[in-house]
Amino acid sequence: MKSITSLMLLGATFVTAAPENPNRYESIRQEIRQSIARGNAWLKGQQKPDGSWDDGDLPAFTALALSAVVRDPNLDPGAPFSEAVEKGYTWLLAQQKDDGGIYNRGLSVYNTATAVTALMAANRKNFEPAVVKARKHLINNQWDLGQKKETDHPNDGGVGYGSDKEHADLSNTYFAIEALALSKKVIEDGNFGEQPDLDWKAAIQFLSRCQNLEETNDQEWASNDPKNKGGFAYSPYASKAGEDKTPEGRTSLRSYGSMSYAGLLSFIYAKLGADDPRVIAVREWLGKNYTLTENPGMGAQGLYYYYQTMAKALTAANINQLKLDGGKEVDWRNELGGKLLASQRENGSWVNDNGRWMESNPVLVTAFTVLALEQIYDSIPTK
Repeated sequence: MKSITSLMLLGATFVTAAPENPNRYESIRQEIRQSIARGNAWLKGQQKPDGSWDDGDLPAFTALALSAVVRDPNLDPGAPFSEAVEKGYTWLLAQQKDDGGIYNRGLSVYNTATAVTALMAANRKNFEPAVVKARKHLINNQWDLGQKKETDHPNDGGVGYGSDKEHADLSNTYFAIEALALSKKVIEDGNFGEQPDLDWKAAIQFLSRCQNLEETNDQEWASNDPKNKGGFAYSPYASKAGEDKTPEGRTSLRSYGSMSYAGLLSFIYAKLGADDPRVIAVREWLGKNYTLTENPGMGAQGLYYYYQTMAKALTAANINQLKLDGGKEVDWRNELGGKLLASQRENGSWVNDNGRWMESNPVLVTAFTVLALEQIYDSIPTK
């Protein structure tokens, strides 16, 4: 099974540097494989009779669980899906609306984006018509306020939850960008005729407006102070981590961990190269603020979202040893893998004691964690 970012990396511009001794991963690789099996076994036990997981109002829960289950390295790649998995996908597809979105009560972008990612993970031709319709829904939710085709509003190029509210944020934009990047091969095959695409130039502008980098962010709050330079806020208007005062007395938005990994990953999906100053800056911020004890700037809030996004972003950037502040390097795969293995509960699940952003829900957190472990497992060099 291919991981999320391994699909994307077929067209990436980053150069892979293999570790000197990949055999050193063999022990933790086997431990991760067993942990994934236990986590997915727990997830399978939580599936509802109708094929969904947890909250039917949020198809994202089902999509994330399906993605985790079908990417399991313990599965035979050529084997048909189990009856339970087939039932899950049947339920998920049944939630698709006339506008192409896969959602129930709101949050149409988040739900649709995670559903597209799950459908692509299945690698099934018969899912492609639903993917094409869902792509259009995501594209139609890209903001273009003010003068059309001009990024003259801070929200332009971004994506929000899918409501009429004037709101675009990095989290929803990252989910949408990921889904569109991973599913692009479906429309490139030419079986569906000419299809719309995201305005990628506008998307990059929106991403830049979420980053603390004065050279490329035209928002007044952008700051190059050492604490925040290169990292990302939640949106061009706000940071969940709060605000700072610059030495000049301006108000700046604080950078924080999960959004900074989401920003790096989004830049890579948008095909910015490793030598782009925005990519260099966020990599430096992530190295300076590397930790597994918290979501930097947010404490325990969104911790497992942070772990999963970290695994995907560092894999996509082909970073084997993350450079830390002071020149040291860290083998993030061993450290993150070990952290997630140690936090698995006896029944095979994971949960965050901090319930912000629904992370007190073990279905959500277990799916996040299994996906992170699968990302690590798939990215470990074997020779």
